[in-house]
Amino acid sequence: MAAKEIKYDIKAREAILRGVNTLADAVKVTLGPKGRNVILEKAFGPPAITKDGVTVAKEIELEDRFENMGAQMVKEVASKTSDVAGDGTTTATILAQSIYQEGSRLVAAGTNPMALKRGIDKAVAAVVDELHKISKPTKDQKEIAQVGTISANNDASIGNIIADAMSKVGKEGVITVEEAKGMETTLEVVEGMQFDRGYISPYFVTNPEKMEASLDEPLILIHEKKVGAMKDLLPLLEQIAKMGKPLVIIAEDVEGEALATLVVIIDGGGDREAIEGRVKQIRAQIDETTSDYDREKLQERLAKLVGGVAVIRVGAATEIEMKEKKARVEDALNATRAAVEEGIVPGGGVALLRCVPALAGLKLAVHDEELGVKIIKRALEEPIRQIANNAGAEGSVVAEHVKNEKGAMGYNAETSVYEDLMAAGVIDPTKVTRYAIQNAASVASLLITTEAMVAEKPKKEAPMPPMGGGGMGGMEGMY
Repeated sequence: MAAKEIKYDIKAREAILRGVNTLADAVKVTLGPKGRNVILEKAFGPPAITKDGVTVAKEIELEDRFENMGAQMVKEVASKTSDVAGDGTTTATILAQSIYQEGSRLVAAGTNPMALKRGIDKAVAAVVDELHKISKPTKDQKEIAQVGTISANNDASIGNIIADAMSKVGKEGVITVEEAKGMETTLEVVEGMQFDRGYISPYFVTNPEKMEASLDEPLILIHEKKVGAMKDLLPLLEQIAKMGKPLVIIAEDVEGEALATLVVIIDGGGDREAIEGRVKQIRAQIDETTSDYDREKLQERLAKLVGGVAVIRVGAATEIEMKEKKARVEDALNATRAAVEEGIVPGGGVALLRCVPALAGLKLAVHDEELGVKIIKRALEEPIRQIANNAGAEGSVVAEHVKNEKGAMGYNAETSVYEDLMAAGVIDPTKVTRYAIQNAASVASLLITTEAMVAEKPKKEAPMPPMGGGGMGGMEGMY
């Protein structure tokens, strides 16, 4: 086992803070409509350009092992927020940085870190309650488009195409994002059931020019195993022939094992009660499963029963632009799903700022818990400060101005105007904002209560063996 290096107390917290700041400072420049780009070096091909916080965070690895641990913990904040809410990664990173900066300073001054954590936890619970109070459900396609537009860095075309997709497939429909072969970004919607399989024999083709098999209002036979002996199919085929309808067989294969006795024939839309029963069963399975893969497949199955499948094909002039645009479309799609799920709040950092008054009436056991609440109060101002700074305004001045306003009144960084952000379409999903503060506080609290760090000591490079003299060594005895 390799030797370990250990850091304690102030030295440990200082190393964590350096790592947290290094990562957060690179991520937070991307926040808001006037956020800046970050260029990422790639091992192969041209560098990538992005304004996506979690993409920047994932690229950062620090040379110092202890600083890197701090950076990786904040990276976890961004990743968790992205995985669950789909967006809000930069906001979560900024909140985590602010909470840990203040927390580590107070701990160094002698504050009890466990009491600080209790105060932080109580404050975050109050913030979440207040967010739910000010949240409003999404009313129409326009609001969904606005959420998508904001998340896609104010690209209205992306917001509109996502809203269009959601209106066509429903909130439980599957929407996938793919790279297009051309420059246009397009939407394709497939309603009903789709299989990535073709006909098993070219003799089934109905259109020789396009080599397609197209059947109108066919009967459908579904069998979970292989279809074998023809004699088992004959009675069925005779009945279908009398009806004069085409037949589609969906099975594992058309040869092999004998056809099992259980065969389902669906005529038209199928049994509505049976479909609804299956939908309930799939929803229960989605709630129970712990596998991300299984959940994704179950959601696809549910979409095919109750909604449809939409494919957004992202086009651009260059590969770099396409990858950057595809990442923005994926962010916007996740944000709109979150908005439909839990509703919307004013964007631009205003929702978090409006939660500050809710912290005033908290019952706290000791003074150090009060300091934990103050840490959250200060952190709630950071997103609006950073949005303003990135837009070229003075963050502290903007934050103070918005604090004196009420409701959805805030600073629109896109137009540099103070206005009602809900009316202006500057909105955020409640779920995204909620997960940002919860995940940031969770990880920052763990770092605040950290007292020691253990890392593997760097291995000393063995010296290179001395080079031999000229000539061919070991050949003295050869003639």
